[in-house]
Amino acid sequence: MVQRRIPKIADLAPLMKFKAPELNARKRRLEAALTIHDLRAIAKRRTPKAAFDYTEGAAESEISLARARQAFEDIEFHPAILRDVSAVSTGWDVLGAPVALPFGIAPTGFTRMMQTEGETAGAHAAAKAGIPFSLSTMGTTSIEDVRAANPTGRNWFQLYMWKDRDRSMALVDRAATAGFDTLLVTVDVPIAGARLRDKRNGFSIPPALTVGTVLNALPRPEWWINFLTTEPLAFASLDRWSGTVGDLLDTMFDPTVTFEDLAWIKAQWPGKIVVKGVQTVADATRLAELGVDGIILSNHGGRQLDRAPIPFHLLPQVVREVGGELEVHLDTGIMSGADIVAAVALGARFTLVGRAYLYGLMAGGEAGVDRAIEILSGQITRTMRLLGVKTLEELEPGHVTQLARLTPIARPAGIPATR
Repeated sequence: MVQRRIPKIADLAPLMKFKAPELNARKRRLEAALTIHDLRAIAKRRTPKAAFDYTEGAAESEISLARARQAFEDIEFHPAILRDVSAVSTGWDVLGAPVALPFGIAPTGFTRMMQTEGETAGAHAAAKAGIPFSLSTMGTTSIEDVRAANPTGRNWFQLYMWKDRDRSMALVDRAATAGFDTLLVTVDVPIAGARLRDKRNGFSIPPALTVGTVLNALPRPEWWINFLTTEPLAFASLDRWSGTVGDLLDTMFDPTVTFEDLAWIKAQWPGKIVVKGVQTVADATRLAELGVDGIILSNHGGRQLDRAPIPFHLLPQVVREVGGELEVHLDTGIMSGADIVAAVALGARFTLVGRAYLYGLMAGGEAGVDRAIEILSGQITRTMRLLGVKTLEELEPGHVTQLARLTPIARPAGIPATR
């Protein structure tokens, strides 16, 4: 028989560890977020559908994005045991200057539409974390204001080449004058991808006040109060636009841009130049021959060509072919620090996070971006320790196996499997 007794107060005292309630609602909800997926859930509750779907969505059936995320889930880590991992270093040099973490904030368009603090919050958070911040041509904060928000940190400018070449290069000149150290030239947008969520939502710039948007706004008053009581959206590159995002892209972007145009841009930029949107080994090789400083393996977050190559799958072969000639960076599909560690192990020098950053921004402004960076940083450190490595340099392909889920059945004659 179990012998029972009345518990004594002295026995209960060690169990009674009541915590004072957190009265700051923003701090409370961000502290409860343990993963980027948690931040996403908060962001979805707090952001109108059209703005959230612009961030969340991809092209057509959104297969490219789903496959990119699945590729990171389909890995197996191979840890080493009995290693001293009491101290871990998560930084190294990227494009000739130090970074504290192997990821930076990707360029995102219409960012103040997601949350009113916009790029200023991202630039501040990046500065505090010691990582680069990238401003998009379609960003909603000027080049000069981003520089003011991040005066001593690393700022990168992302360029879309427009049909109006003079206007494009005027932006490049402004970025150089403002001290931006790296130019990201995006090359996978000859036209806009078919972003069906935006079409179905009637997403326009600025957002239209319709019966649907008003009803959707009722449980999200803070977003609308911020939107209506702060400065109207102003872009890094244009003043106003009335229409859909796809219409804007198709009106502005130049489908005639070639490698020769890229060489022309490179000759005019004084800093590092990185080409974003590379999706084949052949193009990576040609860019290495052109002498760019880096490439970003990316399918634009799945927002352009649906069923495009999976950047993470492409990574090992590109690194083998051109890794000795330029830096190979990666984006698309990253949702955890473990994803970043896996990319570095397979040869990526750096990664960029877009949606993960925006989920934090929508969840809590600058504090939410801080939390997103904190989550990713903690996951990177923990994964490295569990793998038995102390530095990024110790990560190598033997730490990761990419498990096969999608394998080609056959290819047309004359097209090598590697290309």
